[in-house]
Amino acid sequence: MDSNLVWLNFVDTIPVIACGCVLPIVFIWLETRRKINESRDRMQIVTTAIEKHPDMDVEELMKKISSKKKSLKEKLLSKLLWGCITTILGIGLIGFGIFLINTISKDTQKIHMADDVQTAIAFGVVLLGIGIAFLINYGIGKKMLAKEIEAEEKNMTTQVNP
Repeated sequence: MDSNLVWLNFVDTIPVIACGCVLPIVFIWLETRRKINESRDRMQIVTTAIEKHPDMDVEELMKKISSKKKSLKEKLLSKLLWGCITTILGIGLIGFGIFLINTISKDTQKIHMADDVQTAIAFGVVLLGIGIAFLINYGIGKKMLAKEIEAEEKNMTTQVNP
């Protein structure tokens, strides 16, 4: 096998390895680091407040400075949003792959281009599947959690308007 061909195949796999392995690890590391920094900042605020005012109610202060949890409705709407985004991206990639199939010329690039078409369609199918799963999750969650969402909204309105 020609060494240039081996090198080109290796270079072609670098983006796949970077996107499939390195990128998720970097995202997880960044998110973990952000949460640790937020926690450290909250603890520093509480420590400073206790030093200045020892008779302060710590639980009330923690409630005020802690990040607010998302409501069930917000979580469901987030799933709907991500479902729509990934479904549209999946359909777009599948459409792009079909477009490439129809426009491939009969030159020497055909074999290399066929790999790109297969990759685009494969990623499109995966994204479409993930999007449909999010949308199904949203639909089922909306039906199952309707009473809980209604109770949560009533609870929030009574807290705002006592």
